[in-house]
Amino acid sequence: MKFTQWMSLVILGICLYISWQIRSVLLLALAAVTFVVVLNRAVILLQKRIPDRRVAVLILVVSVLLIASGFGFIIVPPFFNQLQDLIRLTSQAINQAQSWAINLGDTIPGFAIDDLQSLEAILNRLQTLNLEMIFGRFFTWFSNTLTVALNLLLVTVLIIMMLLNPKAYRGLFLKLFPSSRRQQVSYVLNDCEEAISGWFVGILFNMTIIATMSMIGLWILGIPLAFANGLLAGLLAFIPNLGPFLSVLPPTAIALLEAPWKAIAVIVLYVMIQQIESNILTPMVMKKQVSLLPAVTLLSQVVFAVLFGFLGLLLALPLTLIIQQWINEFLVKGFLDQH
Repeated sequence: MKFTQWMSLVILGICLYISWQIRSVLLLALAAVTFVVVLNRAVILLQKRIPDRRVAVLILVVSVLLIASGFGFIIVPPFFNQLQDLIRLTSQAINQAQSWAINLGDTIPGFAIDDLQSLEAILNRLQTLNLEMIFGRFFTWFSNTLTVALNLLLVTVLIIMMLLNPKAYRGLFLKLFPSSRRQQVSYVLNDCEEAISGWFVGILFNMTIIATMSMIGLWILGIPLAFANGLLAGLLAFIPNLGPFLSVLPPTAIALLEAPWKAIAVIVLYVMIQQIESNILTPMVMKKQVSLLPAVTLLSQVVFAVLFGFLGLLLALPLTLIIQQWINEFLVKGFLDQH
């Protein structure tokens, strides 16, 4: 290899090392870019009535902040109040299941005793866990006031700065590539914008519908804390595959305190909602914008969660969409389709 090639490899290695060390900042920047792509569409629509882009951006940002603040004041306090009850009821559900397991020991055949004892051992293990302590530590970690405030401030500032002049930042990014490749990179950026916008609108619509259906269904079944569980189902819908599985656990545990048939009814309800989301909502809203195989989506979530933690899990789908557009343009179209 020539000296220049070795130097290129060394520089590439150094860049990758630096990128890995600042991966949290890069993920926050990606989160900002994701919101900029979506909000820029709204700014363009506002500019049809308000030609001055700075005024349009200001109106949009203030509107988003007011909506977010209203959501916080109206939704968050009752949600966390019900969440405390949810933790308490989940602990009671474990106690109830443990009692049923003990009572069943006197009625089931002898060949099933070993399985029942294994179940009872699991319930005893769950009982020894202090659920309030676990949730308390989680929220203590998650709501580290200074860290969260600084991250939100950074993302907000980046969003406003990029919204004011997105073409300048796009042009700066294009200058990182050779002039012969810039037009091709520009096409990829356009495809990424379309994919991210379609994904964001689709997932927001799905979250709203799932939260509403979950609340109504749980209310009809007479399950306590229907509001908190429904809202939790909507929020977890942001995470494909894993979110629906996690959202069904709390209402099922609470339903066990009411009656076993209610727990089964809750599971059936959530399966029906998931089928509606998978077979009706997603094809109707996201099929044209987002074309990812379910297995690819799940693997991307696992990989990005392992590499980047919770933020990587949240951004797994937009990251995968971006990677897909780049691979499609530079690998599939540029190389594989020519051979």
